[in-house]
Amino acid sequence: MKIKLLSLLILVGCIGAQAQVQLHRAVTLMGSRFDITIVAVDSAKANQSISEVVSEIDRIERLISDWRPDSQISEVNKNAGVKPVKVDREVFELTQRSLYFSNLTKGAFDISYAAMDKIWRFDGSMKQMPSDEEIKQSVANVGYQNVVLDSANCTIFLRKVGMKIGFGATGKGYAADKGRALMQAKGVKAGIVNASGDMSTWGSQLNGKPWLIGLTNPFAEEENISVLKLNTEAVVTSGSYEKFVMFGGKRYAHIINPVTGYPASGLISATVVGPSAEQANGFSTSIMVLGKDAGIDLMKQFPAYAYLLITDQVEVIKSPNFKFKVKKRLK
Repeated sequence: MKIKLLSLLILVGCIGAQAQVQLHRAVTLMGSRFDITIVAVDSAKANQSISEVVSEIDRIERLISDWRPDSQISEVNKNAGVKPVKVDREVFELTQRSLYFSNLTKGAFDISYAAMDKIWRFDGSMKQMPSDEEIKQSVANVGYQNVVLDSANCTIFLRKVGMKIGFGATGKGYAADKGRALMQAKGVKAGIVNASGDMSTWGSQLNGKPWLIGLTNPFAEEENISVLKLNTEAVVTSGSYEKFVMFGGKRYAHIINPVTGYPASGLISATVVGPSAEQANGFSTSIMVLGKDAGIDLMKQFPAYAYLLITDQVEVIKSPNFKFKVKKRLK
């Protein structure tokens, strides 16, 4: 399910006696589109702030990208089964938090998913199901239990040759959170860092109203199923309705269970709202793999986060603390 910022314009206005502007810029970072919006005293300040956010996200990408050969995570992956690799404390702690999710969900979320063989294709080229043996082998090098952290030496070691770790699930959310934190530390009162749908917001729009975030109806993309009114919060959606294949009348979507190697089923989308985009993405990804019941049980432990789930039977489920109106009929 897509998340979109509603009514985003380049605006100029006045708050009290002080002129304000609201500017937006779209850039490609971490292999994805980032949309950065800043409310500032003038255009020069807004553009400078956007550039500072871009630099911060680029810095993070250089540390954690598993497709950049010179990143610290690439170095960790190259030395799988060979030796521990010393990393920056920031990278170590990000890995530590991802392993927390892996343990919490018993592998439904797994930082070592990056080693999974890409035997499922959702580009129209798949003509038959992979065999059970192919699926089993596809996850042979996946296993968060084999990621060893040494806090004293700040090292990461992957026990098995062929293992890899990656931050495809939480890296963009982390970058969005860091961009927001940087701006808040610099006194920028309001803005949004939108990392391809992983959104960190703070403050309010130029007109003083909350940021309006539309959640697309997965069964009718021209409609919103809900409009979120956010100030300093984050929102992330994981969804499976756009990329899938059909075999034997059954739908297999692109979110793969790293424990079994089979596509997750039961849910079309999971939206999570709370303080951190990194954490919200960890939750939304985990829920999609765990399914409705186990996902709800997981979220009961984290009351700072609210959720909206849509099942493949078009059932809409929201947590008691999901405070926004939701469209009753989706199709």
